[in-house]
Amino acid sequence: MNKFPGIPLVESPIFQDIVGDMDLSESEREIAQSLHQNGFAVFDFPDIDIESRIARIRAALSPVFQIDDNNASTSKFSGIGRIQDAWSSNDDIRAIAGNPQVIDLLSKLYGRRAFPFQTLNFPVGTQQHLHTDAVHFSSIPPRFMCGVWLAMEDIGPSSGPLCYAPGSHRWPLIDNALIGRRGSGSTAVSAQTPFQDAWNAIIAAKGATIETFEARKGQALIWCANLLHGGSPHLDPSQTRWSQVTHYYFDDCVYYTPAFSDEYLGRLALRDLVDIRDGSARKNLYLGEEILPPPPPRPKIWKRVRRYFGGVVSKARSHRAGEGTVS
Repeated sequence: MNKFPGIPLVESPIFQDIVGDMDLSESEREIAQSLHQNGFAVFDFPDIDIESRIARIRAALSPVFQIDDNNASTSKFSGIGRIQDAWSSNDDIRAIAGNPQVIDLLSKLYGRRAFPFQTLNFPVGTQQHLHTDAVHFSSIPPRFMCGVWLAMEDIGPSSGPLCYAPGSHRWPLIDNALIGRRGSGSTAVSAQTPFQDAWNAIIAAKGATIETFEARKGQALIWCANLLHGGSPHLDPSQTRWSQVTHYYFDDCVYYTPAFSDEYLGRLALRDLVDIRDGSARKNLYLGEEILPPPPPRPKIWKRVRRYFGGVVSKARSHRAGEGTVS
């Protein structure tokens, strides 16, 4: 029996006592140990058609990114840097996100059934500052979210490889309360910028080591929700760094955006999700109970109307009461 069902198995405080009961193969156990210890794990993407899928995706998206994918001398930074949720119109992107072997693996590692809810496709490195996904995508119970990054070509040091701080997934989850900020009602353009100083301070205090992932084509990396990760500098603008990120949640959770929430006041920016595999809606659940967003506030005019008619009713009641008295 799982004594801590509210935390992913790979992040459990008794992980070493339970890993033998997780029904893992030898390679899966190595992945589990790496996730527990480091917050990430590398594996070969399990799809015999991955080469042809990658070729079709690159051919389909190159015009959208406004790059000549076959010309090694031109800058690859001329257009947009990423496309979100291209799975909705591209069957290969959807197939990668919904790969059944990856979903089975994640479900074993986390102890709840995984489902993909978002894709991001990139032709070049993001050069994004180190951050955790836990301010963008979180859950109740926490940490039931992960990302899988797939290399769509061999990636070297000058093309902006993925970078991360090993072990940072075990650091405290940074939320608005910790940094003295209100999230609900915030109009901030960036979800992660308000947290940057806090992350920088912890990185400095811990003396964290930042590593890069110079991946081979077809390799993938799983990372835990609270792992600090980002994109290293893209030194050669003529080089591409094709990749796909798929974000996964797990069953029977509440799904929300912490950057725009105040959890301790019950103000959650709930997410309205669909499962990429079939487009089905995923409910926000807490121990099996559906959690619905609060109703929208009524216009202020209705307050004045209620006060007015409340006063009329009160006067009418007083009048009727007076008619029944004997003076």
